[in-house]
Amino acid sequence: MERSNRMRDIRSLTADEIAELVQELGQPAFRAKQICEWVFTKHVSSFEEMTNIPKKLREQLSEHFSFRLPEELVKQVSRDGSRKYLLEFSDGTSVETVGMPSKNKLAVCVSTQAGCGMGCAFCATGFNGLTRSLSAQEIVDQVRHVAMDFDERVTSVVFMGQGEPFANFDATVKALRMLNDPDGYAIGARHLTVSTCGVIPGIKRFSELPEQFTLAISLHSAVQSTRNKLMPGVKKYTLPRLHEAIQAYVEKTGRRPTYEFAMIDGINDTNPEMEALIDFCRGTLCHVNLIQLNDTPGSLLKPSPMKKVETLQKRLQMHGVEATIRNSRGNDIDAACGQLKQRLIQS
Repeated sequence: MERSNRMRDIRSLTADEIAELVQELGQPAFRAKQICEWVFTKHVSSFEEMTNIPKKLREQLSEHFSFRLPEELVKQVSRDGSRKYLLEFSDGTSVETVGMPSKNKLAVCVSTQAGCGMGCAFCATGFNGLTRSLSAQEIVDQVRHVAMDFDERVTSVVFMGQGEPFANFDATVKALRMLNDPDGYAIGARHLTVSTCGVIPGIKRFSELPEQFTLAISLHSAVQSTRNKLMPGVKKYTLPRLHEAIQAYVEKTGRRPTYEFAMIDGINDTNPEMEALIDFCRGTLCHVNLIQLNDTPGSLLKPSPMKKVETLQKRLQMHGVEATIRNSRGNDIDAACGQLKQRLIQS
């Protein structure tokens, strides 16, 4: 195990690098295409599975490369069919990932960092701070793990797990492209959603991407003082600047961003808070996802009554703002938004 951890993951090589490797080993060029197909299309987890590759070549590959796949430490299954996994990478770092089946679809919520440095008051992930950012392969490996466990094709991925994706921008974009690759997971760009706390430089860079990936913003309050308390990590990205950046994103891409709004009893569900949200959204291209705050152990914040959530939805719609009440998935296994945490739970 220790030796394989020191070896490079074969999946970190590009197709050109695999072609060079095959040439160095004195093998015909078509072997590179075969290896690429096993690694990037069929997503095998060992060289032994490459049945049309000569045994000698497989042995040569295994001497220098490995498959550094995460190990599943814990799996929990929700009443609604969602599954939460605690996955450990080769260096001992762990993250949580959630698979959410629905009819003939399978969505995955992935983490982009182990822990988080944003310190949002309602989110369990940030309670212990940031451990490290994940590589693109480690992000994609979460999707692979869920697909293998469900034995189904993943149809959408949301980057809404642990961490701030735009604090790990390059790896996030590389993972998006790996998942979108028609020769890989072939998930449509519009079915790949990145959620940010409102990191403005990241929003600007995201708008420059040629792919039609989807953007979601964790807003949670359109009142600056309230948002500062709830989301201290993005205090410097003020609401007027955020609004401007999002409008620039819309003008550049023509795509509709989503605002995530977790309703918290007595905090952001008052009449002034509702009015501020309506003003923030009115006359702009956007969609608001309303959700009752998910209870987080150790937090004093509580969810708003459903009646208030429904009231806000109606008021937004009256002003021409699209709004949906989102049902929470996996709440009974602490797999819902804001509940993911690096901890070992006995199943």
